[in-house]
Amino acid sequence: MPNGPAVRRRKLGAELKALRGRAGLTSGQAAGLLGWHQSKVSRIETARSGVKPGDVRRLLDAYDVRDPRLRELLVALAGTEQDGEHRRWWHRYRGVLPPEYRDFISLESQATRMRTLETSVVPGLLQTPRYARAVTRASLAGVPQAQVDALVEVRLARQEVLRTKRPLELSAVIDESVLHRTIGGPEVMRGQLAALREAAALPHVVLQVLPYTSGEHIGLTGPFVIFSFPNTNDLDLVVLDHLTSSLYLERKEDLSAYADAFASLQARALSAEDSLLLLAERHDDGP
Repeated sequence: MPNGPAVRRRKLGAELKALRGRAGLTSGQAAGLLGWHQSKVSRIETARSGVKPGDVRRLLDAYDVRDPRLRELLVALAGTEQDGEHRRWWHRYRGVLPPEYRDFISLESQATRMRTLETSVVPGLLQTPRYARAVTRASLAGVPQAQVDALVEVRLARQEVLRTKRPLELSAVIDESVLHRTIGGPEVMRGQLAALREAAALPHVVLQVLPYTSGEHIGLTGPFVIFSFPNTNDLDLVVLDHLTSSLYLERKEDLSAYADAFASLQARALSAEDSLLLLAERHDDGP
């Protein structure tokens, strides 16, 4: 990942092109300001080549972009760990993490909001260590124990985004079946249900349960994640997970469709307060 996967290059290139346009510069003029050939700017904007974080900063300076959070996001999309800076924590796991997962974690760490639908398991950011281990073992049967341990460590480390000074805003809709599926055994599920109640009480977490009584709904097509980033909707992404890969959707039509779908699911789900009551009942009754 010397310059980030294609999805990140496309997002970065499109945003840099838009910023150049707002600055009233042609690609040739921008290149001239930096002593580059015009083709370099063109390749960056069309994602035909990657770009170093230092070059992103130079472009942002040339375009007079001063917003610190927008600058941070665009530099992160270029891959700050490759610019001699402090490497991101997930870099040490690159031997066991596929590129799609590394990119997912990178985007998650920079997002300001995450909307997620889960139909089978508790969202990864809300899983307890024992629950995460049981899910990982089930989904990666036959994988060496050391790799399972590393993947569980990664899942737990990801949860730090909910505990920072500016935590990720998490809106999660989970199917009621998730509360009834006994993963890891009754004791593990009791601990997981208790953890969900604690998470649901956090001011930056909205957890809603989609009850069995909701009947058929658009979420039957499967789980998804929507990432939103500071200052611009143009960098929002939808992520669909498959068994061996992830699909990133970035077209405005796709983003609009999934945003509407999530809003529909939230409307059909129990309120956050009623969901918390259901969690308490489920925990007290025992899995």
